[in-house]
Amino acid sequence: MLHLRQKVCVRWFLHRYLAFELSPSHVWNGPIFYPETMTDVLVVGAGFAGMVAARELLRRGYRVVVLEARDRVGGRVLGGQVGGLRVDFGGTWRGPHQTALDALAAEFGVGRIPQYATGRRVLEIGGQRKTYRGLVPPVGLRAAWQTGKAIAQLNQMARKLPQEAPWQAPVAATWDAQTVADWQAGVSSEAARRLFDVATRAILCAEPQEVSLLYFLAYIRAAGSLESLAEVKNGAQQDRLEGGMHGLAQKLGESLGESLVLSSPVQSIVQETDSVTVHAESGRWQARRVIVAVPPLLAAEIAFSPPLPDRRRQLQVSMPMGSVIKCFAAYAKPFWRAQGLSGEAISDSAVVSPVFDLSPPDGSLGILVGFIDGAMARMWSAKTLEERRAEFVRCMVRFFGPEAAHPLDYADHDWTKEPWSRGCYEGYMPPQVMTRYGAALREPVGLIHWAGTETATVWTGYVEGAIRSGQRAAQEVAVTLG
Repeated sequence: MLHLRQKVCVRWFLHRYLAFELSPSHVWNGPIFYPETMTDVLVVGAGFAGMVAARELLRRGYRVVVLEARDRVGGRVLGGQVGGLRVDFGGTWRGPHQTALDALAAEFGVGRIPQYATGRRVLEIGGQRKTYRGLVPPVGLRAAWQTGKAIAQLNQMARKLPQEAPWQAPVAATWDAQTVADWQAGVSSEAARRLFDVATRAILCAEPQEVSLLYFLAYIRAAGSLESLAEVKNGAQQDRLEGGMHGLAQKLGESLGESLVLSSPVQSIVQETDSVTVHAESGRWQARRVIVAVPPLLAAEIAFSPPLPDRRRQLQVSMPMGSVIKCFAAYAKPFWRAQGLSGEAISDSAVVSPVFDLSPPDGSLGILVGFIDGAMARMWSAKTLEERRAEFVRCMVRFFGPEAAHPLDYADHDWTKEPWSRGCYEGYMPPQVMTRYGAALREPVGLIHWAGTETATVWTGYVEGAIRSGQRAAQEVAVTLG
């Protein structure tokens, strides 16, 4: 008896090169190949959402197959190297109250590394460089007061939203008709407005004029506060994982064993009365239920028969992905620490912002990670690696001085060029998308269920949200299958 991956290869060969159509009634009775195309649940996508959903269902005794388009697991979590050290080119950090991620990491024996945040931060705004401590940068008393007032106002507005259904709030239509930029126009301080521009790009990898105010508030609601999204201590960037976030994804993938099928993009999903047929690069599969655990924009590229309801189809084509290029530079030592700097930097004009210190705990190398996001990422995606390296170094010199001019190594990852992501960190909603189509985010369509961090109501856009969405989808399926 061949392993599942071997069966998939034989099936694919027969289908593609011998025009041998494998239907549920066909059984290859030769001594080598005996296909098993019927399963209980098919999961599309081997990011954290899909893998967690599959693992939950396997534990309950269901037969599960996970089809992943890439040749790796992790989705928007990806491992890489800079300066000979392993780093996360995708999702990296763990924040407080991310209990689902904590439980998963503990199960696999993965510990935490506190994010380095000792010292002053660098702020570059209006052409001036300053250093500071705390959340609100030194932008003058009036601007600081306006910034603090605006943060409090956003948090208060976010708390008015029903966490499970923000589009049902009495003020939802009004807020969804505005962009974040529209709301920011009411902040009288120009410096404060610039800070919010930086924050929106850093959090959503999109421009303030592209994002619905209602969506931004729902995003804040899912994290608890704007401070939770922006901060290191007691915030979303508080810790890293030992071995990296992608290391945890790999352990999770290994736990799925033969249920995992890589390099298998899904082309179509056909629903019948009591079964679903999925056509993929690896062949044709049948199941009692399907969980689609990919971003809505990618789900739009799958052919569904019968067609999805209009609200779901409109949702999928109305949620663009954020744009980001994640950049790393390795230095002989974390020299900025000797200057009393934490390695954090933000700027309203630099190509690279924000920046963090990702040096190993022993300080054997200095590693800075920076982000090119929003419109700037779309512009710099067309540049060469060498051009991005030169610009990254220029930005680090502006932030941390001449010692940043000569890194030992540089690497970056352009998420806008990932064919099976189309961007990062998540799909966001422009104005009037949430109130029109938001209810379709998690609503099953017949035998099809939806997962992915975009569907999460807690820590949307984060690995925590992805894990929770996988758990929810698995529970939905288990209830329907009995």
